[in-house]
Amino acid sequence: MKSHKTILVVEDSQTQRTLMTNCLKSVGLDAIGAANGEQALQEFQRYRPCLVLLDVVMPRMNGYEVLRQLKRSPEDKPVVVMCTIKGEECDRYWANQQGADGYLVKPIRPQQLIDTVREFLKDEVDPLNF
Repeated sequence: MKSHKTILVVEDSQTQRTLMTNCLKSVGLDAIGAANGEQALQEFQRYRPCLVLLDVVMPRMNGYEVLRQLKRSPEDKPVVVMCTIKGEECDRYWANQQGADGYLVKPIRPQQLIDTVREFLKDEVDPLNF
């Protein structure tokens, strides 16, 4: 069953991952991190987050490969927002074609991250508690 307040942050930079998870926790969300695509798929199975913030450029398995696997799942398809340094229009197009629900270009400001998550979860989370 999908967890309505859990966000999975997939980012190979430990510093970025920590900043993002702490930012989300500061507004009352449960945020868990994964350092690469393989770990992301494991954490997704374990926690069933409602939203995934997904880096594109990662070792072993890139974000697009993870995205395709997450969207292939017959149940519990999460909202996936790509978070990447790749800011060209063709990058956004490719992410959209792969099934991404949103796209943020790094560096991501804390308020921008919170606003994006809030927008995607507006129907999932009690606004009084988030």
